[in-house]
Amino acid sequence: MQLSGFHHLTAVTADAVRNHEFYTRTLGLRLVKRTVNQDDVSAYHLFYADGRATPGTDITFFEWPVPRERRGTRSIARTGFRIDSEESLRWWEQRFVDLGVAHVPITTRDGRATLDFEDFEGQRLSLAVETGREPAHPWAGSPVPPEHQLRGLGPVTLNVPDLGPTEAVLTRVLNMQPVRQYPARAGDQSANVHVFQMAGAGAAAELHVAVEPNGSLARPGAGGVHHVAFRVRTLAEYQGWAERLQTMGMPSSGPVDRFYFRSLYFREPNGILFEIATDEPGFAADEPMEALGDRLALPPFLEPRRSQIEAGLKPLNFRPTG
Repeated sequence: MQLSGFHHLTAVTADAVRNHEFYTRTLGLRLVKRTVNQDDVSAYHLFYADGRATPGTDITFFEWPVPRERRGTRSIARTGFRIDSEESLRWWEQRFVDLGVAHVPITTRDGRATLDFEDFEGQRLSLAVETGREPAHPWAGSPVPPEHQLRGLGPVTLNVPDLGPTEAVLTRVLNMQPVRQYPARAGDQSANVHVFQMAGAGAAAELHVAVEPNGSLARPGAGGVHHVAFRVRTLAEYQGWAERLQTMGMPSSGPVDRFYFRSLYFREPNGILFEIATDEPGFAADEPMEALGDRLALPPFLEPRRSQIEAGLKPLNFRPTG
């Protein structure tokens, strides 16, 4: 049994309107689902992805009125996106200068040209060059030219105080392979980042684990990451993973039907929340592809409560994109 890469990553924002502005108008992603947190229907859940809402391309946000994250260990420390060329990376660097986006100079990390940056809440992000591994599905309404649009997630970096317990779950339970290490800081050989590979190719299937034994504990909040989801392509694979977690004594949520995909949730030993999610049925299950994200979408089991749910949500006055 193998995971094929990242499915999505879910983070936290305290301002859905500014969040939409940044991820659609600055980063050029498409809002592919405007819905609510199914466990807390007072909170919006926004999904941003490529032009076809392809699994593995989406970053999602819960909107909660919470303070900023306190950075630290036992957390997901940085979310990577792939782009197609070093020319694109230079284009993005200039775009960040022009738009006043916080960033640092282009560097080489783990053999890839990389540009680290942050959104308006300090969400730690990066762009890494990886050419032509998967077909691109650009969004025609994006302000970013098709050749420079983000290709999808990866790599994603965790920060833990102790590698051993996390590595045991990644390798023995999730069947990831340890493939290499690289210095956490250029020229510093005292602390390495450990790379674990899923079945997919390249950064789209790489989980990077940084070890910080003496780091302070992260506190969740706006600008932080809630969980990372790993991808399985079919419902049959998903059922196999549910059985595997149970057989191996890994405490989990058990199967959860999110309507747009099926989920399993569990925490690795350092406390970071993982999810396994299916490609099927996808975001077009209740909206036509050309209209994704245009209205508040609710799964069938929440639809009878639409009036109550809408009354508890503040209006979102998004500027049109494109």
